[in-house]
Amino acid sequence: MRATCSGVPAMAAEARIGPNAITQVRAALESLAGANALRGVFGSAGLERYLDVPPERMVAESEVIRLHAAVREALSEPQAREIAYRAGLATGDYLLRHRIPRLAQTLLSWLPRRLAGSLLIAAIERHAWTFTGSGTLRVTRGPSPALIIGNCAVCRGAHAPGPLCGYYAATFERLFCRLVDPRATVVEAQCAAVNGGDCRFEVRWDENRRAYRRRPVLVPVAGTRGGRHGGA
Repeated sequence: MRATCSGVPAMAAEARIGPNAITQVRAALESLAGANALRGVFGSAGLERYLDVPPERMVAESEVIRLHAAVREALSEPQAREIAYRAGLATGDYLLRHRIPRLAQTLLSWLPRRLAGSLLIAAIERHAWTFTGSGTLRVTRGPSPALIIGNCAVCRGAHAPGPLCGYYAATFERLFCRLVDPRATVVEAQCAAVNGGDCRFEVRWDENRRAYRRRPVLVPVAGTRGGRHGGA
């Protein structure tokens, strides 16, 4: 809360998050659960208007919280996890198409893994404001890097026996697989919904996968390029 020039308290603007946290969930939900489930979930979250006009700019953090919670409430645990995973992969694909310059993708694809990973993490840090909302992002570097989201919007207020933030894990995994090493996997090793604290996403390398030289990712651009306010 802040004070206005008249001395009357005014509410601070709500934190915002990129629209992919809603639009990609919508696409995955409709594909996996059908139109009726889609309408039911968006209705429960109070987001029916986005079924007619999907958001193109940053959305209120509370809308993201409500939608991800509504998916978990309405669907079985395996379905909800799969929707979050698919939505995260699609978000990663969106970032590759619209947000990461082709030249940067080419450069990262030819660098040694540790250097490419460090540069990608630095880029994720710079753009954390587009996906953390009022939360925070910390990172650890090294052979096994980690991305740590505090006050995570996706699972905020939830309690569960297992991690809930597959949306973020899948987004990070898509980027690391395409830009750093195709053997990358991202695991949510700690989730606030399970034991409080932060949500920790660890980047691991599956050395049993066949290694091959990475290539620049040239994903065809579908439609128009997103505006500068679109966020992640």
